[in-house]
Amino acid sequence: MKKLDAILLACATVCMLIALYMVFIWSPIEVKMGVVQKIFYIHVSSAWVSFLAFFVVFICSLFVIWKSNELAYHVAGVSAEIGVVFTAIVLTTGPIWARSAWNTWWTWEPRLTTTLILFFMYIGYLLLRQSDGERHKVARFSSAFGLVAFVNVPIVFMAIRWWNSRLHPVVFGDGKNQKGGGIEPEMLFTLIVCVVAMTLLYAVLVRKGVRIARMKEKVKMYMEQVYTHFS
Repeated sequence: MKKLDAILLACATVCMLIALYMVFIWSPIEVKMGVVQKIFYIHVSSAWVSFLAFFVVFICSLFVIWKSNELAYHVAGVSAEIGVVFTAIVLTTGPIWARSAWNTWWTWEPRLTTTLILFFMYIGYLLLRQSDGERHKVARFSSAFGLVAFVNVPIVFMAIRWWNSRLHPVVFGDGKNQKGGGIEPEMLFTLIVCVVAMTLLYAVLVRKGVRIARMKEKVKMYMEQVYTHFS
């Protein structure tokens, strides 16, 4: 297990360094927006990781409800925390990019609005996990909310198509029928490398987080046994 952790960390580190080089040196500067466009690579890859993290929460929540799987419960909690962090990055980098592209820090555009709702929904999920009560009931109730919260992920992804937003660009469009669609090959390759790097970083964080969560659980159980013994 330690060997796998070391390999994942090494791969993530190398990929992150390559991604940074490609973003700031190798990839071309966008003609209209200039250097500020390079935040796009962090913005989109962070959005991908948040979607991935919340999908893992969804799958693990099914296992918690179906089989009361303890490991799945820990993975879901850690993945939700990571997803919230990366969604915060999305909500931070987005306005920075929007300031240059739209001349405003924030607008209640469909994808921005649904992403903000997604952010608060998973904060609510994390708060539910900290609720007082019997552990298995808290686990099942929070997991049920985790299933419901995931419904917003495809809504966020499809928002600009369903509501026909003319502000938020469609990254993977054909460049003809969709405003903002299409992307230069060099930029696309850089984006793919960034997504891979961020995904590896997610894997490293999940493994570390689950290990810490299980250690906390063992300490908590031990302290409860000590309290029971001396009370």
